[in-house]
Amino acid sequence: MSQPFKETPHNAITDSGIARVIPCRQLSVRDPLKWLTLAARDMKRAPVHTLVYGVVFTLVPLLITYLVTLTGWHLIIMPAIVCFMLIGPFIAAGLYDVSWELEKGHRPSFGHSLKAIKRNAVNGWGFAVVLLILMIFWLRVASLIHALYPPYLDETLSDLWPFIIIGSAIGAVFALLLLFISAFTQPILMERKVDLATALLTSVNAVWLNKLPMIIWASIIFFTVILGFITGFIGFLVLMPLLGYATWHAYIDTIVTKRARTYE
Repeated sequence: MSQPFKETPHNAITDSGIARVIPCRQLSVRDPLKWLTLAARDMKRAPVHTLVYGVVFTLVPLLITYLVTLTGWHLIIMPAIVCFMLIGPFIAAGLYDVSWELEKGHRPSFGHSLKAIKRNAVNGWGFAVVLLILMIFWLRVASLIHALYPPYLDETLSDLWPFIIIGSAIGAVFALLLLFISAFTQPILMERKVDLATALLTSVNAVWLNKLPMIIWASIIFFTVILGFITGFIGFLVLMPLLGYATWHAYIDTIVTKRARTYE
Protein backbone atom coordinates (compact mmCIF):
# COMPACT_ATOMS: atom_id res chain seq x y z
CA MET A 1 0.00 0.00 0.00
CA SER A 2 1.18 3.53 -0.67
CA GLN A 3 2.98 5.37 2.04
CA PRO A 4 1.15 8.20 3.84
CA PHE A 5 1.65 11.57 2.27
CA LYS A 6 4.61 13.56 3.52
CA GLU A 7 5.38 17.18 2.92
CA THR A 8 7.69 17.56 -0.03
CA PRO A 9 10.93 19.53 0.33
CA HIS A 10 11.71 22.77 -1.46
CA ASN A 11 11.60 22.54 -5.24
CA ALA A 12 11.72 25.01 -8.07
CA ILE A 13 8.58 23.92 -9.92
CA THR A 14 5.89 24.12 -7.26
CA ASP A 15 7.45 27.02 -5.38
CA SER A 16 7.84 29.15 -8.49
CA GLY A 17 4.10 29.67 -8.88
CA ILE A 18 4.40 29.44 -12.67
CA ALA A 19 3.26 25.86 -13.10
CA ARG A 20 0.79 23.39 -11.63
CA VAL A 21 1.91 19.95 -10.55
CA ILE A 22 0.17 17.12 -8.73
CA PRO A 23 1.78 16.55 -5.29
CA CYS A 24 3.99 13.51 -4.83
CA ARG A 25 5.16 11.36 -1.94
CA GLN A 26 8.70 10.85 -0.74
CA LEU A 27 9.87 7.41 -1.76
CA SER A 28 12.19 4.93 -0.10
CA VAL A 29 15.13 3.25 -1.82
CA ARG A 30 13.32 -0.05 -1.14
CA ASP A 31 10.24 0.94 -3.10
CA PRO A 32 11.46 -0.14 -6.58
CA LEU A 33 11.79 -3.72 -5.34
CA LYS A 34 8.29 -3.52 -3.89
CA TRP A 35 6.96 -2.39 -7.28
CA LEU A 36 8.58 -5.41 -8.93
CA THR A 37 7.03 -7.73 -6.34
CA LEU A 38 3.57 -6.30 -6.95
CA ALA A 39 4.15 -6.51 -10.70
CA ALA A 40 5.01 -10.19 -10.43
CA ARG A 41 1.70 -10.73 -8.69
CA ASP A 42 -0.13 -8.95 -11.51
CA MET A 43 1.60 -11.21 -14.02
CA LYS A 44 0.22 -14.27 -12.20
CA ARG A 45 -3.27 -12.76 -12.06
CA ALA A 46 -3.34 -11.87 -15.78
CA PRO A 47 -1.14 -14.47 -17.53
CA VAL A 48 -2.77 -14.22 -20.98
CA HIS A 49 -2.51 -10.43 -21.13
CA THR A 50 1.07 -10.68 -19.92
CA LEU A 51 1.97 -13.14 -22.68
CA VAL A 52 0.32 -11.14 -25.48
CA TYR A 53 1.92 -7.85 -24.50
CA GLY A 54 5.20 -9.67 -23.95
CA VAL A 55 5.06 -10.90 -27.54
CA VAL A 56 4.46 -7.34 -28.76
CA PHE A 57 7.44 -6.06 -26.79
CA THR A 58 9.54 -8.87 -28.23
CA LEU A 59 8.56 -8.18 -31.84
CA VAL A 60 9.37 -4.45 -31.66
CA PRO A 61 13.12 -4.84 -30.95
CA LEU A 62 13.27 -7.72 -33.44
CA LEU A 63 11.97 -5.33 -36.08
CA ILE A 64 14.46 -2.66 -35.01
CA THR A 65 17.33 -5.15 -35.26
CA TYR A 66 16.13 -6.31 -38.67
CA LEU A 67 16.12 -2.74 -39.97
CA VAL A 68 19.61 -2.16 -38.55
CA THR A 69 20.84 -5.32 -40.27
CA LEU A 70 19.09 -4.38 -43.49
CA THR A 71 20.74 -0.95 -43.65
CA GLY A 72 24.13 -2.22 -42.45
CA TRP A 73 24.39 0.65 -39.95
CA HIS A 74 25.70 -1.40 -37.04
CA LEU A 75 26.73 1.74 -35.19
CA ILE A 76 23.08 2.63 -34.58
CA ILE A 77 22.36 -0.47 -32.50
CA MET A 78 22.80 1.54 -29.30
CA PRO A 79 20.57 4.38 -30.56
CA ALA A 80 18.01 1.72 -31.47
CA ILE A 81 18.02 0.59 -27.84
CA VAL A 82 17.34 4.16 -26.76
CA CYS A 83 14.55 4.41 -29.34
CA PHE A 84 13.02 1.28 -27.90
CA MET A 85 13.14 2.87 -24.45
CA LEU A 86 11.46 5.96 -25.92
CA ILE A 87 8.45 4.20 -27.40
CA GLY A 88 8.17 1.68 -24.56
CA PRO A 89 6.11 3.89 -22.20
CA PHE A 90 3.59 4.56 -24.97
CA ILE A 91 3.13 0.88 -25.87
CA ALA A 92 2.93 -0.04 -22.17
CA ALA A 93 -0.37 1.84 -21.75
CA GLY A 94 -2.23 -1.44 -22.17
CA LEU A 95 -0.24 -3.00 -19.32
CA TYR A 96 -0.98 -0.04 -17.08
CA ASP A 97 -4.66 -0.59 -17.76
CA VAL A 98 -4.41 -4.27 -16.78
CA SER A 99 -2.90 -3.33 -13.41
CA TRP A 100 -5.48 -0.59 -12.96
CA GLU A 101 -8.32 -3.04 -13.60
CA LEU A 102 -6.83 -5.47 -11.09
CA GLU A 103 -6.55 -2.63 -8.59
CA LYS A 104 -10.29 -1.97 -8.97
CA GLY A 105 -11.12 -5.64 -8.59
CA HIS A 106 -12.19 -5.98 -12.22
CA ARG A 107 -11.34 -8.70 -14.70
CA PRO A 108 -8.95 -7.23 -17.31
CA SER A 109 -9.93 -7.42 -20.98
CA PHE A 110 -7.99 -6.74 -24.16
CA GLY A 111 -10.69 -4.43 -25.47
CA HIS A 112 -10.50 -2.30 -22.34
CA SER A 113 -6.69 -2.20 -22.33
CA LEU A 114 -6.51 -1.28 -26.02
CA LYS A 115 -8.78 1.70 -25.36
CA ALA A 116 -6.50 2.95 -22.58
CA ILE A 117 -4.91 5.66 -24.70
CA LYS A 118 -8.34 7.07 -25.63
CA ARG A 119 -9.18 8.16 -22.10
CA ASN A 120 -7.20 11.35 -22.54
CA ALA A 121 -6.66 11.02 -26.27
CA VAL A 122 -5.49 14.51 -27.23
CA ASN A 123 -2.89 14.76 -24.50
CA GLY A 124 -1.99 11.08 -24.81
CA TRP A 125 -1.18 11.45 -28.48
CA GLY A 126 0.57 14.71 -27.67
CA PHE A 127 2.85 12.74 -25.36
CA ALA A 128 3.45 10.27 -28.19
CA VAL A 129 4.51 13.18 -30.40
CA VAL A 130 6.95 14.35 -27.70
CA LEU A 131 8.49 10.86 -27.59
CA LEU A 132 8.59 10.74 -31.38
CA ILE A 133 10.42 14.07 -31.57
CA LEU A 134 12.97 12.83 -29.03
CA MET A 135 13.41 9.62 -30.99
CA ILE A 136 13.91 11.45 -34.31
CA PHE A 137 16.33 13.91 -32.76
CA TRP A 138 18.37 11.10 -31.21
CA LEU A 139 18.45 9.23 -34.53
CA ARG A 140 19.74 12.37 -36.22
CA VAL A 141 22.49 12.66 -33.60
CA ALA A 142 23.29 8.97 -34.06
CA SER A 143 23.45 9.44 -37.83
CA LEU A 144 25.92 12.27 -37.33
CA ILE A 145 28.11 10.06 -35.13
CA HIS A 146 27.90 7.33 -37.76
CA ALA A 147 28.86 9.78 -40.51
CA LEU A 148 31.98 10.75 -38.56
CA TYR A 149 33.14 7.13 -38.47
CA PRO A 150 36.08 6.82 -40.93
CA PRO A 151 35.15 4.32 -43.69
CA TYR A 152 38.70 2.94 -43.85
CA LEU A 153 38.58 1.60 -40.28
CA ASP A 154 37.55 -1.96 -39.52
CA GLU A 155 34.56 -2.59 -37.29
CA THR A 156 36.68 -3.96 -34.47
CA LEU A 157 36.27 -3.13 -30.81
CA SER A 158 39.48 -1.08 -30.74
CA ASP A 159 38.32 1.01 -33.69
CA LEU A 160 34.72 1.32 -32.48
CA TRP A 161 35.61 2.15 -28.88
CA PRO A 162 35.73 5.98 -29.22
CA PHE A 163 32.38 5.99 -31.00
CA ILE A 164 30.85 3.63 -28.44
CA ILE A 165 31.94 5.97 -25.64
CA ILE A 166 30.58 9.05 -27.40
CA GLY A 167 27.34 7.33 -28.34
CA SER A 168 26.86 5.93 -24.84
CA ALA A 169 27.47 9.32 -23.22
CA ILE A 170 24.97 11.07 -25.48
CA GLY A 171 22.54 8.17 -25.06
CA ALA A 172 22.79 8.51 -21.29
CA VAL A 173 21.75 12.15 -21.55
CA PHE A 174 18.73 11.21 -23.64
CA ALA A 175 17.86 8.38 -21.24
CA LEU A 176 18.04 10.77 -18.26
CA LEU A 177 15.77 13.23 -20.04
CA LEU A 178 13.40 10.38 -20.84
CA LEU A 179 13.30 9.36 -17.18
CA PHE A 180 12.24 12.83 -16.06
CA ILE A 181 9.52 13.39 -18.63
CA SER A 182 8.07 9.89 -18.90
CA ALA A 183 8.40 8.23 -15.49
CA PHE A 184 4.77 8.97 -14.58
CA THR A 185 3.35 10.95 -17.51
CA GLN A 186 1.48 8.15 -19.26
CA PRO A 187 -0.23 6.76 -16.13
CA ILE A 188 -1.22 10.30 -15.11
CA LEU A 189 -2.80 10.96 -18.51
CA MET A 190 -4.62 7.63 -18.39
CA GLU A 191 -6.18 8.12 -14.97
CA ARG A 192 -6.66 11.87 -14.74
CA LYS A 193 -8.21 14.54 -16.92
CA VAL A 194 -5.19 16.83 -16.95
CA ASP A 195 -3.29 18.55 -19.73
CA LEU A 196 0.02 17.29 -21.09
CA ALA A 197 2.06 20.09 -19.49
CA THR A 198 0.70 19.24 -16.03
CA ALA A 199 1.46 15.55 -16.49
CA LEU A 200 4.99 16.20 -17.78
CA LEU A 201 5.84 18.67 -15.02
CA THR A 202 4.36 16.38 -12.39
CA SER A 203 6.63 13.60 -13.62
CA VAL A 204 9.67 15.89 -13.63
CA ASN A 205 8.82 17.15 -10.15
CA ALA A 206 8.33 13.64 -8.72
CA VAL A 207 11.62 12.38 -10.16
CA TRP A 208 13.49 15.45 -8.96
CA LEU A 209 12.17 15.07 -5.41
CA ASN A 210 12.97 11.35 -5.33
CA LYS A 211 16.33 11.29 -7.08
CA LEU A 212 17.89 8.26 -5.40
CA PRO A 213 14.88 5.90 -5.59
CA MET A 214 14.27 6.95 -9.20
CA ILE A 215 17.93 6.44 -10.14
CA ILE A 216 17.64 2.95 -8.71
CA TRP A 217 14.42 2.43 -10.67
CA ALA A 218 16.02 3.75 -13.86
CA SER A 219 18.99 1.43 -13.36
CA ILE A 220 16.64 -1.53 -12.99
CA ILE A 221 14.90 -0.56 -16.23
CA PHE A 222 18.19 -0.09 -18.05
CA PHE A 223 19.70 -3.40 -17.01
CA THR A 224 16.41 -5.16 -17.68
CA VAL A 225 16.42 -3.83 -21.25
CA ILE A 226 20.06 -4.84 -21.66
CA LEU A 227 19.23 -8.33 -20.35
CA GLY A 228 16.43 -8.54 -22.87
CA PHE A 229 18.82 -7.72 -25.70
CA ILE A 230 21.41 -10.19 -24.41
CA THR A 231 18.81 -12.98 -24.47
CA GLY A 232 18.01 -12.26 -28.11
CA PHE A 233 14.83 -10.41 -27.07
CA ILE A 234 13.21 -13.60 -25.77
CA GLY A 235 13.58 -12.22 -22.24
CA PHE A 236 11.22 -9.38 -23.17
CA LEU A 237 8.35 -11.87 -23.11
CA VAL A 238 8.53 -11.62 -19.32
CA LEU A 239 10.70 -8.61 -18.55
CA MET A 240 8.71 -5.90 -20.33
CA PRO A 241 5.31 -6.84 -18.86
CA LEU A 242 7.03 -6.95 -15.46
CA LEU A 243 8.33 -3.41 -15.96
CA GLY A 244 4.97 -2.24 -17.30
CA TYR A 245 3.04 -3.45 -14.28
CA ALA A 246 5.75 -2.17 -11.94
CA THR A 247 5.54 1.28 -13.52
CA TRP A 248 1.85 1.46 -12.65
CA HIS A 249 2.63 0.55 -9.05
CA ALA A 250 5.39 3.17 -9.03
CA TYR A 251 2.79 5.71 -10.11
CA ILE A 252 0.36 4.55 -7.41
CA ASP A 253 3.08 4.85 -4.80
CA THR A 254 4.38 8.23 -5.90
CA ILE A 255 1.62 10.52 -7.16
CA VAL A 256 -0.89 11.65 -4.55
CA THR A 257 -4.62 11.03 -5.04
CA LYS A 258 -7.55 12.66 -3.27
CA ARG A 259 -9.05 9.25 -2.60
CA ALA A 260 -7.09 6.55 -0.78
CA ARG A 261 -6.07 3.60 -2.93
CA THR A 262 -6.95 0.13 -1.67
CA TYR A 263 -4.62 -1.98 -3.81
CA GLU A 264 -1.84 -3.74 -1.91
